[in-house]
Amino acid sequence: MPEQRPTMKDVADRVGVSRQLVSLVLRDLPGASAETRRRVRDAAAEMGYYPDSSARVLRGSRSFQVGVMFTMHEPFEVDLVEALLTGAAERGFSLVLGPLTPQRSHRDVIPELLGQRIEGLVVLAADGGSSRIDGLPDRIPVVQLGGPRSDAAVDDVRVDDAVGIRLLVDHLVELGHRRIAHVAGGSGPNAESRRTEYLRAMHRHELEPDIVEAAYTETAGAQAAAALLAREALPTAIIGANDRCASGVLATLVAAGVAVPAEVSVVGFDDSSVARLPYTQLTTVRHDPVHLARAALDALIGRIDDPDAPVVEHRETPELIVRRTSGPAPRD
Repeated sequence: MPEQRPTMKDVADRVGVSRQLVSLVLRDLPGASAETRRRVRDAAAEMGYYPDSSARVLRGSRSFQVGVMFTMHEPFEVDLVEALLTGAAERGFSLVLGPLTPQRSHRDVIPELLGQRIEGLVVLAADGGSSRIDGLPDRIPVVQLGGPRSDAAVDDVRVDDAVGIRLLVDHLVELGHRRIAHVAGGSGPNAESRRTEYLRAMHRHELEPDIVEAAYTETAGAQAAAALLAREALPTAIIGANDRCASGVLATLVAAGVAVPAEVSVVGFDDSSVARLPYTQLTTVRHDPVHLARAALDALIGRIDDPDAPVVEHRETPELIVRRTSGPAPRD
């Protein structure tokens, strides 16, 4: 017969404390000394005990579970999911993951998540990387986190695109650049706001805008760079819609023999893992996934506790991160 799984009572008997005290410790609630916490956790680890979250859901009227709808393509989405996992645990919640795939639309994923008795939903992505989403559930709180927008009056947490693009344009202008192109994100989330702010920033500096439509992928960035290379003259600086797009631009320029940043500066947006690679070292703007995740969870759990609270619109201020892909404009 298989060995019987240890119970919370077994851990309590091993340490010589009550089952209720073990429960407090394992849920990170107050009421136990530091020494007792250490002894309980050590005993649980030695015995191979872990809390049965499914039993907790079945026993109570609340699940303390939050659903997350996301894709597995964007590095920054992965960073956000990791931050949400940590932040949810700190608040006594667990995550139920609902990845979108070409075969699984949000109309498939949302009912699956609701079937897991989630108390709220965090939306990071929509079908096909769209900037809009419909069909969000109205029976539970929803927060949009940095991805698509809906027409529903739901809480919304994302980076301040206007500040980010202004930082990039101002940085390049300060380096002497006058011909600054924007490889835009097409119909992707936040692409329109970044495109709009690029136009405003260029007009503020009395510069001629230059937009090449693309998407939030390396391939789209590479195709946009190829289109720029086919011109008689290249811009002296290129702002990618995000880091992935900018890295596609960068790789294509380098492969064509263009010196970066001596001839063309390239910058991105997000400061994802792609930007920080040793062979990329992309100038970009950073917004902290931990801060964004905390703001989203605060809004969502606040909405769970008080459905009538005012709608949250949180905008995270990014910071400029200068690396080796941006430099002074070349002399004519």
